[in-house]
Amino acid sequence: MGTVGKVRILYVGNSFTGRNNLPGLVARLASGRGIAVEHRLISAGGASLRQHLNAGTALEALADGEYNVVVLQEQSTLPAKNAARMQENVRDFHAAIEAAGARTALYQTWARKNAPETQQTISTAYAGVAAELGATLVPVGMVWERFLQTHDQPVLHDADGSHPALAGSYLAACVFLIALLEEDPVGLDAPVKGLDADTAALLRQAAWDICVELAG
Repeated sequence: MGTVGKVRILYVGNSFTGRNNLPGLVARLASGRGIAVEHRLISAGGASLRQHLNAGTALEALADGEYNVVVLQEQSTLPAKNAARMQENVRDFHAAIEAAGARTALYQTWARKNAPETQQTISTAYAGVAAELGATLVPVGMVWERFLQTHDQPVLHDADGSHPALAGSYLAACVFLIALLEEDPVGLDAPVKGLDADTAALLRQAAWDICVELAG
């Protein structure tokens, strides 16, 4: 997809996607590589994908939006608590996404700060259903996990230990650029208000290095 000049992305999720305007951060990074991203976010506080399916708004948007990609973000703890239900939700969404001529991307989220041991279960739930459906896995949770093993700063979690701080969202956006848009964030001049240039550069490099490790 790195050669495509314009991409339309529909994001379906909750505050893990909406916080710090992750779709806007992805678009900003992409523009630095010559990709124009049009995006829409359909979000509800604490929502699961099943709630989004039942509400119908995302399905309506999908039917008439001519999106290239639909990014699905499940309620953050559901993959750890009930992977089978999460995967069923993804399958149902994927069928509608395929019918609309778009491709499915799965936004793998991270463990709560006080429960890092749940990351393996979350990661496996997303990776399993991504492989089954041929969906694109955006391995944000695994990248966060590796980053936190070697870095105390910047802090990725917000004060509540659940949501992303700005640095966490920026790191996530870099992973989206790599996994979804197949571009390298290293060396991009993509300043973000509230994040100093050195920290942003560190996060871009770390995202690339860890994604290369994971792919290997």
